[in-house]
Parts: sequence; structure tokens; C-alpha cells
Amino acid sequence: MIKAGIDQDAIAKMFSDATAKQGDVLRKGVSEATLRALQGRELTIANIKKVLNSVATAMGAGIGKSGASAPDIESMLAKAVAGMDEALLKAVEAHRRALQQFVDQGVSLQEKQLKSALTGLENMEAAFFTTLTKAVEGIGAAPLHGPWGNVMEAMRAKGSDTGGRAAQTVKDLLQQTGDAMRGNRAGTANAGRAMLDGYAALASGVLIGMSEGLQGAPSKEPPARAKKK
Repeated sequence: MIKAGIDQDAIAKMFSDATAKQGDVLRKGVSEATLRALQGRELTIANIKKVLNSVATAMGAGIGKSGASAPDIESMLAKAVAGMDEALLKAVEAHRRALQQFVDQGVSLQEKQLKSALTGLENMEAAFFTTLTKAVEGIGAAPLHGPWGNVMEAMRAKGSDTGGRAAQTVKDLLQQTGDAMRGNRAGTANAGRAMLDGYAALASGVLIGMSEGLQGAPSKEPPARAKKK
């Protein structure tokens, strides 16, 4: 089945045939499938949720048919979630590059479209967790619920790489736009505003333009998350 630009049957088969020892293969496969699907649509939070839901539903269906033990299921799910996290890191980087273009032209991040994009970045981790939780609930395969709950609990405790990167991106961009306005670099803002209506498509284009190798990808070590006070 092709849904949200994803071959769900292929993903399901990958998981139904896999073993816990193939975790890294699953992580890479999920990351690539998620990234390809994200590249095929405007990079909005709603579309990101659709992609995550489709991938999670497919992999859950596949694991449910694998006959794997609960510990092995948990190990495979952890690798798969890490793969989705990797793909979302690239989506965050695409948003950063797109937003940077407007900041460089002196456009305020309080403009409706850019403010919405920043809000999406701030909420991306929450959307990640919520979407995955709902997806597995919809599968109805009871053996998955315990392992899946453990994986999500562990990730919530440490935080996703996506969440840490997104938070730092928003902080940095807000600082830069403040500096730009104080430096009276707003003279080109009108030209930048002409691109606002197509922001989501622009971000998608940036993601497509990013190479799949080291070039254009975020570093493997994301910024440390600020400790909660």
C-alpha cells in the first residue's frame, strides 16, 4: 500500500522479516523512507505527522507479524524510532536554512508564516511523541503496546535529538533577527516578504536540495539539551 508517499507494504515486510540483530539496518531503512516521504511534500507540521503515522503504522504491522519476543520487539522499535528521529533532524535543518534566508533579508520572524514555522519547530518533538503513540494504539496488536510504551518512555526521559536541535534553532534565529533589526538590515525585508506565501514549499525544496550524505546533514552530535530547572 502506498500512503503519504510511503510504500507501507515494503516497510512492513522489512520488519516482519527482521531480527533484533538487524537493528542498524532497520534504523537506516526507516530513516531513508521517512526522509524520502518528507521530501515529497510541503514541510508543514501536519504533513510531518502524516508521514510519521504512516511509517509507524507500517512498521508496527510488520513487527506484529514477526513473531519476535518482547525484548527483541523493543530493541527493533527503539532502532526504528531513532531512524525517524534522524530524518526529522534533517527536516529541522531544512527549516533552519529556509528561515535563515528571511532573517538575512531583515524579515521579522513575527510575520505570520515564519511565526507559524517557528511554532512548528518548537512543537516538533511533542508532535513526534504524540503521533507515534497514537499510531501504535491504532494498530491494536497487544504484544506491541508494552515494548512501544517502554521505548517512548525512555525517549521522553532523555529527549529526542530533534527536540534539542529544534529548540536551539529557534533560540539562535530569534537572536539573529533581533541583531538584524538593530543593525538596520531591514531594508531588503520587502523583497523577502514576497516569498512568505511559499514558505512551506521553500523549506521542502531546501530539504530536497540537501544531500543524503555528510554534506548538508546535521552533525551527529546535536547540541546538549538544557537541563530542566
